[in-house]
Amino acid sequence: MAINVQPVAGRIGAQIDGITLSGDLPPEQFEAVQQALLRHKVLFFRGQQLNDEEQERFSRLFGEQVPHPTVRSANNSTALLNLDSRESRANSWHTDVTFVANPPKISILRAVVVPPYGGDTVWANTAAAYDELPAPLKQLADNLRAVHSNLYDYVPPQHAAQAALKRYREEFTALEYETEHPVVHVHPQTGERALVLGHFVKHFVGLSPNDSKQLFRLFHDRVTHLNNTVRWRWQAGDVAIWDNRATQHIAINDYGDAERIVRRTTLDGDILLGVDGQPSRAIKPDAHTRSPRTEADKKHLAA
Repeated sequence: MAINVQPVAGRIGAQIDGITLSGDLPPEQFEAVQQALLRHKVLFFRGQQLNDEEQERFSRLFGEQVPHPTVRSANNSTALLNLDSRESRANSWHTDVTFVANPPKISILRAVVVPPYGGDTVWANTAAAYDELPAPLKQLADNLRAVHSNLYDYVPPQHAAQAALKRYREEFTALEYETEHPVVHVHPQTGERALVLGHFVKHFVGLSPNDSKQLFRLFHDRVTHLNNTVRWRWQAGDVAIWDNRATQHIAINDYGDAERIVRRTTLDGDILLGVDGQPSRAIKPDAHTRSPRTEADKKHLAA
């Protein structure tokens, strides 16, 4: 079966047919996936048969996997994150793990259990959002930096059991991370400029909380404008791969107390660079903090 790359929306997203994802994906097919990812930012694959082990094997084709800095991995895995709607729901706009200096370059999400309705995920193109800024706003964004922190967690799910929610929040914030990022970074592969925002932003450097809030909304509304997004209706077995360096996403919390389970792997990314060449700067736990690569690293940081 020939590989077919079909755009799903005008500015972001494509569905790929004719590929069976696995750790043994032929090099020519993997190259096609990589090129499509750089172009479309997020890719969708229907009807895949990955299990936990095979998802990790496939993920390693893209580079070194990293676990979530604070949340426990699934099934004693070193990198696979289990996202269960009974504990947490990622229902606000974010780029994965921007509270560290080197956020993941790529995220891979597999649908395990989907609700009978709702639970879609929406992605936005942060490079296109920057491109469409008027020149004065581009100049302003180019010179801004923002502090990101994990103390701003996902919006609490209305239907989660209180004990499970409390446990998750305590785990997520057990070790405080803070990082200063450029508001605009240069993509290391495409050279595109993209906005670095999302719900982990605490404030803009040198601005008051009120000014930061207003300025954040000005830029963030450009990212999440409907024309700049793609929405995916999940089916069990679906896999989505996105370029975390050029996207934000949100999981729609519209499925009541139905069960929704997805599992995510992430690939180690580089420290972000601003248009002036200045890198992101870790503040907490210390100036040398990067995203931990193993569970042992996480325990060492927390000690």
